[in-house]
Amino acid sequence: MSLLHSRGVSLRYGKKIILDGASFAIGHHDRVGLIGPNGTGKSTLMKIVAGRIEPDEGEIQIVRNARAGYLPQELSELPPGSIIDGVLASVPGRTELTRRIEQAEAAVGTATGDEQLEIAGELADLHERLLHHDERYGRHRAEEILTGLGFPQAQLSRDARELSGGWRMRAALASLLLQDPELLLLDEPTNHLDVPTLEWFDDFLLRSRKALLLVSHDREFLDRQIDRVLSFEMEGLRTYAGNYERYLELRAAEEENLVAQADKQQRRRAQMMAFVERFKAKASKAKQAQSRLKLLEKEEIIEVRDERATVRFRFPEAPRSGREVARLENVSKHYGAQIIYDRLSGQVLRGDRIAVIGLNGAGKTTLLKILAGETDADSGAAELGHNVVLGYFAQHHTESLDPSRTILEEVHSLVPTQPQSWVRGVLGSFLFTGDDVEKKIGVLSGGERARVSLAKLLVVPSNFLLMDEPTNHLDLDSSEALIEALTRYQGTLLFVSHNRSFVNGLATQVWEVKEGRIDAQPGDLEDWQRRRAAASAAQKAAPDSGKASSSKDPGKEARKERAAQREKVQKALGPLKKEIGTLEARIAELEKSKREAETQLADPATFADAARSTPLVTAYRDAGGKLEELYARWEHKQEELAAAEAEIA
Repeated sequence: MSLLHSRGVSLRYGKKIILDGASFAIGHHDRVGLIGPNGTGKSTLMKIVAGRIEPDEGEIQIVRNARAGYLPQELSELPPGSIIDGVLASVPGRTELTRRIEQAEAAVGTATGDEQLEIAGELADLHERLLHHDERYGRHRAEEILTGLGFPQAQLSRDARELSGGWRMRAALASLLLQDPELLLLDEPTNHLDVPTLEWFDDFLLRSRKALLLVSHDREFLDRQIDRVLSFEMEGLRTYAGNYERYLELRAAEEENLVAQADKQQRRRAQMMAFVERFKAKASKAKQAQSRLKLLEKEEIIEVRDERATVRFRFPEAPRSGREVARLENVSKHYGAQIIYDRLSGQVLRGDRIAVIGLNGAGKTTLLKILAGETDADSGAAELGHNVVLGYFAQHHTESLDPSRTILEEVHSLVPTQPQSWVRGVLGSFLFTGDDVEKKIGVLSGGERARVSLAKLLVVPSNFLLMDEPTNHLDLDSSEALIEALTRYQGTLLFVSHNRSFVNGLATQVWEVKEGRIDAQPGDLEDWQRRRAAASAAQKAAPDSGKASSSKDPGKEARKERAAQREKVQKALGPLKKEIGTLEARIAELEKSKREAETQLADPATFADAARSTPLVTAYRDAGGKLEELYARWEHKQEELAAAEAEIA
């Protein structure tokens, strides 16, 4: 038996059809990913399932006594009082139990005889139910969830009204997790979570046995959490078994099969029409010709689906910067009594792709603002290198957009010497076509505003990009397109993101911001997580390793010390050597591809054939650009290795 049924649900806004007879079911343990481009109706469907919006037709039915808990993208308010009290009060039933206990306690004092015994029995039952309720939904459980979501224990008594938007969303999420409903409806729940908190939340959901309907732009998070996909497609709402990766495979096979069927039908229809044209005037065959013509007229034509428009773009080439792109030297920054950075130093080199991670409030956004010149350091220096052209995508990028301007005016203002047709072409790659470019910024959705801000980055070529949570308001397709574009980007990249697929797809280095310092580590988020897990395991094993005896053999101790020193050297140099080896293998592979393309292009016959030469020229150019980046990274890693070897020596 299913937990939830949607039967023939339809909804339209004006002429726009959001849902047209949508029917689907969610089982008691189903984990469903809801996907589709921004504006197709994901959040609207969530609100219908949650009972926030009534459909024009059809109905949503959930089994009796089952609860659905809904976390929207935007939150209006929290219950009054402290954070912990608000979370506890969100669980249904406790307030009613407390009220009934108070009534029974008042009544038992005035009752007599059998009536008093009856009320006392009822009171004992109510206290038992309250105890059971508190075991499942009590303060200890609430504190566990709140601290898991990043709230310090000392802050749980703080007034919820003082929280910023991101922390209010976390408190609302904590309330939802404490309620433990039979169906969780989560619309972009990771938007306001930092990387450590996202790890906890990811693990919490994986342990849950409850049903889930999830919208997320983080492909890795989505793939781990779901076993079914509900997708807004051109032909309507469709269901696919498996995670997002499997959905892509099934959808591609479906498209391929449809094209094959359409081709087969067209060939057969062409043969039948040829027969009709040939024999319709011939008396002995005219009846057969008419019969086939009627069959053709009745037959339903297989139509190949129109390809859905998706964001596709490439960052323009920018002038090459100097080797040192940015330097932070003894930078300190305070907000009142709160110390964000204390004599922070760091260096960004050409070709670096650095992911900045850390707890919310650690100073990630402040770091980018200092480098972008949006915020001044209290002391120390933050300087850009030679020939550096900066591009900055702020977390609150909408604040830099003029709501009274049209999309075209906003982007064209950055490049007034360019013709409007050129700017329209750029906007077209971000899905703003025709009259769309005349929309006012003030009426755009969050995803549309994010695409406008990305378009502004594109029209002014830069060789150093600072990006603060660039995927927060993008749909899954747009996030993937941004990763693809940044993979081809020739410049240097420093970015803040909690989106693991985004970080793992781009980062060559991780800067963890903690305690006013930067802990710089090579690799991506997976490498960072492995190192952290290894360090945690080593720390747990440390007490057992400290039981050394002074009576042990000195020679043996010396050998152990030398072995420990070798291990220390390997730990320090091993990752660098591994990275250099990986870079060298990739360089050799690209050099081979470049030589092969060059050899084929040297053939005049190949070069004269555009169908053959165009992809070869593109591959040759891309390989050359990528090799230049890899050479710079290899040179940088060799310098790091030499410095590390000198330090150990």
